[in-house]
Amino acid sequence: MQNTPEDISNAASGHKANLSNPNTSEASKAHSKEMLEKLGGEDAFYSDQENVSKNPNEVAGGLKAALHNDNTTEEGKKEAQEKLDAMK
Repeated sequence: MQNTPEDISNAASGHKANLSNPNTSEASKAHSKEMLEKLGGEDAFYSDQENVSKNPNEVAGGLKAALHNDNTTEEGKKEAQEKLDAMK
């Protein structure tokens, strides 16, 4: 395994997933918690999107889609509408 930011982030993601998996043992979760700390905790997660600004039209489109999605909760729809209104 190389130690690029992407590799570290991928390893951290796997350990974080293990912590939330109800089918893994407590020993496995303890190991994952220890490894996450060694990898840098929340700082281990890499994003190459940090310096990229979001396209406002795409954001608005996603918010509008959430408003019409039957699987979105009423609370989620309200929050999407508030964000959409704030963009105007």
